[in-house]
Amino acid sequence: MLTVRVVPCLDVRDGRVVKGVKFSNLRDSGDPSELAASYDGQGADEIVVLDVAATPEGRKNQVDTVAGVRAALSIPLTVGGGLRDLDDAEALLDAGADKVAVNTAAVLRPELLSDLAGRFGTQATVLAIDAGRRSNGGWQAITRSGTDRRDLDAVAWAVEAVDRGAGEILLTSWDRDGTRAGYDLELIGAVAGAVPVPVVASGGASGPGDLADAAEAGATAVLAASIFHEAEYTVADVKEHMAERGLAVRR
Repeated sequence: MLTVRVVPCLDVRDGRVVKGVKFSNLRDSGDPSELAASYDGQGADEIVVLDVAATPEGRKNQVDTVAGVRAALSIPLTVGGGLRDLDDAEALLDAGADKVAVNTAAVLRPELLSDLAGRFGTQATVLAIDAGRRSNGGWQAITRSGTDRRDLDAVAWAVEAVDRGAGEILLTSWDRDGTRAGYDLELIGAVAGAVPVPVVASGGASGPGDLADAAEAGATAVLAASIFHEAEYTVADVKEHMAERGLAVRR
């Protein structure tokens, strides 16, 4: 049985962790290095750092924040936000990232995924998909931190991305992000059933039960932010619940 990874997410802006609902109304949640170290100590399997303002503001990811988080960690680190080309990816990897996640730039230039995989390996290449439900069924890809809805089927895009070299899909339900309404299990199942690579589920967790539900729906890893930042649950709490549900976790 594969071990399900529990992954706290740090959405950062101007060197601080922030959290909102559907990528808006952001509020301060603390220092990224301090939070990363805390989650590492709780037994997190990985940390994701996403610069949520880099793409909308037309700037690159703040590598000093990445370096500070890396210095506090003994576990893998995935970084996304503001990545536009190979030089941006190399800067993030040099700052301490183990994997880089790309969203908007890959939608605009899909061959970027092949370039990343060719230079750094598929294991370091993550496609981040923000998916919103269509009124007529299915999901569409959303870019630029939730501001642009694309005429691009999210499941088909995941399949194409893997063909181009993506080694992992970071899948966020835009409709559920920050709402605590639970993950979009149908979305998770659709994407996980369509690709042979790990799928990291994100968007909507309200407690350990939601994370376990996402894993049972097909997610290889489960990502959450608010429930950890606001100290409602620890990573250990989540893993204990998952183990009680019969899911394999690293403890």
